[in-house]
Amino acid sequence: MTSRIARSALRFLALLFVASVLIFLLLRAVPGDPARIALGISATEEAVAQLSETLGTDRPLLTQYLDWVGGLLTGNFGVSMASATDITPQVLKRAGVSLTLTLLAMALSLTLAVPTGVYLARRQDTPGGAVVGALTQLGIVTPSFVVGIIAVAVLSVRLGWLPANGWGSPAHAVLPVGALALVQASILTRYVRSAVRAEMGKDYVRTARAKGASISTVLLTRAVKNAALPVVTVTGVQLSNLIVGAVVIERVFTIPGLGTMLLSAVANRDLTTVQTVMMLLVAFTLAVNLLVDLLSAVIDPRVRRPA
Repeated sequence: MTSRIARSALRFLALLFVASVLIFLLLRAVPGDPARIALGISATEEAVAQLSETLGTDRPLLTQYLDWVGGLLTGNFGVSMASATDITPQVLKRAGVSLTLTLLAMALSLTLAVPTGVYLARRQDTPGGAVVGALTQLGIVTPSFVVGIIAVAVLSVRLGWLPANGWGSPAHAVLPVGALALVQASILTRYVRSAVRAEMGKDYVRTARAKGASISTVLLTRAVKNAALPVVTVTGVQLSNLIVGAVVIERVFTIPGLGTMLLSAVANRDLTTVQTVMMLLVAFTLAVNLLVDLLSAVIDPRVRRPA
């Protein structure tokens, strides 16, 4: 187990390094001088040179990269190329908003998906199972931002039950979290159903049933636990996908998260903010994958065995 943790951690660090290099170089390959873009086309050469020196864009690329990575490691995210202000407080605040939105949506997704998936595994051929299955299929093909727009139109504009945008109270979180969670819950439900049905067809289930155990008892004591490994793996993938969905949802509901910050930085060609936000999103995705890898080893001892 220790060697597996060490390998996973080394892979995590290696991928972080590769991602940081790619993000830095790809953004620097975009044509145009950030200082001139920030000051406008009417800026003098002296003003452009002074801002370039302030932002550090006139230094060698290796020096810029090392300064940026060093700042990330020490919690100093740098200076905005658009406003020439420290972006660290704003990034941290918005990261907290995005993380809260994402984790709440995933928690709600699992809360809905696990019992629904188990129900479908047992009742798929019943009228109720057919209706629930059709609803999950509809949820899979419907983008989260469409769900959000419909929810705003009905629950906010028409009925006035919930605020349509903003962030700061539990009421503001209901619609965006629900819009993200419903789509993800539909996807996870199908995986839970498939995993549980696969377990229900195995010998140990038939043996337990032959000894007189009820199907509910076998499900709760053995099948659901054994089905957890593929569900955990898919949950990690979907949690990473939630980050992408959250970017759009933040724009729909005017939520001050990393998504809206990233889109604004791209529009302003603020390379420092763009590369920092992108790196944080990549780091979160890789951290989720690392956690899933370790949880898989805990859930299923066979995963810990070397090939």
